[in-house]
Amino acid sequence: MKISVDISAEYKEPYAVIYTDKMTEDVQRMIDIFSTNETPITALQNEEDIVVLQPKDIYMVRVEDGETIVYGARQQYRSRKRLYELATQLGKQFMQISKSTLINLSYMDCIEPGFSGTLLLKMKNGSKDYVSRKYLPEFKRYLGL
Repeated sequence: MKISVDISAEYKEPYAVIYTDKMTEDVQRMIDIFSTNETPITALQNEEDIVVLQPKDIYMVRVEDGETIVYGARQQYRSRKRLYELATQLGKQFMQISKSTLINLSYMDCIEPGFSGTLLLKMKNGSKDYVSRKYLPEFKRYLGL
C-alpha cells in the first residue's frame, strides 16, 4: 500500500482519499481507522466524583446487576450510559464479546478454550470474560482464526 502525505497551510483539517480498484479488508480497516469517532466518556468514581476517561484508559465495559461498570487498569467506575451507547462512543477499538461485555482489543492478554465452544478471554488488567457463541465468529475473524 502506497501512502502519500501533503502538508500545506491551505489545509485546515486533515483529509484522506483512498484510491483502489476494489474494496478489500485492508481498505475497510483503513476507512475504519480514519473514520473513528472515539470520544472521552464520563463515569462515576466513589458514587459522587465524576471522572473523564479516554478510550485508551478503558480495558472493559460490563453490565453487572443492571449497572454499567467501566474497568480501567486498576479501578472500576460506574457509568449511567447503556452498553450500546458506550459501544458507539468508544469507537472501533472496542468489540462486543457477549450480551453484556465490551472489550478494548488493545488490552487482550490471552485466550483459553471454554465450555460449549466458547472462549475465555483474559485481559491485561486481570479481568476475564467469556466470548459467547453469538459473538464468536466476528471475534475469530478479528484474530484471523
